[in-house]
Amino acid sequence: MVSDSAIHSLAGAAGGIVAMSATYPLIVLSTRAAVNVKNDSKNVVQHFLEIVKREGVVGLYSGLSPSLLGIAVTNGVYYYFYERSRGIILNSRQGSKALNMLESMLAGVVAGSATTIISNPIWVIQTSQAVRVEPSPSELSNLHAVPKRPSILRTIQAIIAKDGLNGLFRGLGPALVLVINPVLQYTVFEQLKNFLIKKRTLKLRARGSGSVVAVLSDWDFFVLGAFSKLVATGSTYPYIVLKSRLQAGQARAEQYKSSLHGLATILKEEGIQGLYKGVSSKLLQSVLAAAILFAVQRRIYELTKKAITSLS
Repeated sequence: MVSDSAIHSLAGAAGGIVAMSATYPLIVLSTRAAVNVKNDSKNVVQHFLEIVKREGVVGLYSGLSPSLLGIAVTNGVYYYFYERSRGIILNSRQGSKALNMLESMLAGVVAGSATTIISNPIWVIQTSQAVRVEPSPSELSNLHAVPKRPSILRTIQAIIAKDGLNGLFRGLGPALVLVINPVLQYTVFEQLKNFLIKKRTLKLRARGSGSVVAVLSDWDFFVLGAFSKLVATGSTYPYIVLKSRLQAGQARAEQYKSSLHGLATILKEEGIQGLYKGVSSKLLQSVLAAAILFAVQRRIYELTKKAITSLS
């Protein structure tokens, strides 16, 4: 019999792929804005049109392949470790089968740390591909040529040639700090979900529905997922900027002595807006992706569990 954690992991990976595919152009826009040390007044639409004009529509999907692999691994590993941690916590005590806030955060830290370490090389490759294009000799002499994007293999070779295998773990420090992002996200989500279920259950029982327990709809999961991600990303965005610059192998970012030094340097050289470059497209992408993920993950989980139960 397939474990509940494994089903959650499979559903999370599938949901992540759907969410990533639907919102990827926004990731490219926010990543390129985050690694740009120059202050410019262009808005999201202008950057969008600039990429399309220079690289074509495919430019909006630079690094999509490693991103789909990365999100499948990230969500699969995260859901697996989160559900395993959740099961261990619930089995270690009696009483409510819902996690409290501290328990949600503990499960999130365990799952987030494991996920970050395992998936960091994939995100280094994705970030490098999203922000870089390499002109061929013929393109150098042709100002109207569409720049060529490096392949995954070429990107890996370039990273290792420059920094060795350690290059695949660039930005791991701020990435581990950013474990707080999914911790905040899933904690807010879990607490709001429990609150809604409890409130609606009390209403149903007050109407004489016996011992029935309220069930949340797909729309409930969509809204809760969007709101929880908005809180998480809005709170941690400066570290997202720092991580993106380190993972892209940006020359100036290599001078950062620590995460705090990097944040202080950005603040000094670029002002407070430097810590929030690309935040509008990132917030939009994160909120949409999280909303889609939670809704799709729940549906795939239920369908998979139903299919497995009917077969056994």
